[in-house]
Amino acid sequence: MMRLDKFLAEMGVGSRQEVKKYIRKGMVCINGETAAGPEQKIRETEDLVTFQGEQVAYAAYEYYMLNKPAGVVSATTDARDTTAVDLIREKKRKDLFPAGRLDKDTEGLLLITNDGTLAHRLLSPSRHVDKTYFVRVEGLVTEELAQTFASGIDIGENGQTEMTRPAKLEIQRSGEVSEVYLTIHEGKYHQIKRMFQAAGMRVIYLKRLTMGSLKLDPALKPGEYRPLTREELKNVTDENAGRH
Repeated sequence: MMRLDKFLAEMGVGSRQEVKKYIRKGMVCINGETAAGPEQKIRETEDLVTFQGEQVAYAAYEYYMLNKPAGVVSATTDARDTTAVDLIREKKRKDLFPAGRLDKDTEGLLLITNDGTLAHRLLSPSRHVDKTYFVRVEGLVTEELAQTFASGIDIGENGQTEMTRPAKLEIQRSGEVSEVYLTIHEGKYHQIKRMFQAAGMRVIYLKRLTMGSLKLDPALKPGEYRPLTREELKNVTDENAGRH
């Protein structure tokens, strides 16, 4: 059982104070009858709640796959820039957040959810979740660099040593501008850019393609999103529940 005002606020109808006003004005009905008051208890998965005649369906958790475009920040709110959460227009809940972050100029796979447990499992350094990126860099990428990345590379600054964990580098095209796939198992600040910078190269395009079993849907254009399928959610949940 849940208080009506709490239910409506969690489902994004308005703030707690706003929904109390809506209820007192008779704008909310429960099973076809006008709600008695903000403190009224409801069975959130069984009772039919409507606001101005439109059903307010309950969702304990939401999971969206977003193809984050460049220029959007991985945050819930920002005073200047559009956030990843802003792009999820059909969301029911107001407590969604990005599971992890991508730099403002980086594109690709971002999981938007309110499931803190799953997000923690995906992001915990101890769980070594694979994350694969498509990278375009200025400079000639060689097999020697792939071997260096496989052993770990020092991305420390100001005389401080900071070694990365072993990473897998697959060369797609090598030249003045090279294209590679890079799989890492951690998420240090600007890590991929710093890895190539340590090798004397500059990243000019970066896109995340996978997080563990979750793969970016190629049908999603930058800025587009969709809910995770049942199979995707099961795979990513089972995969992370089994890690220690």
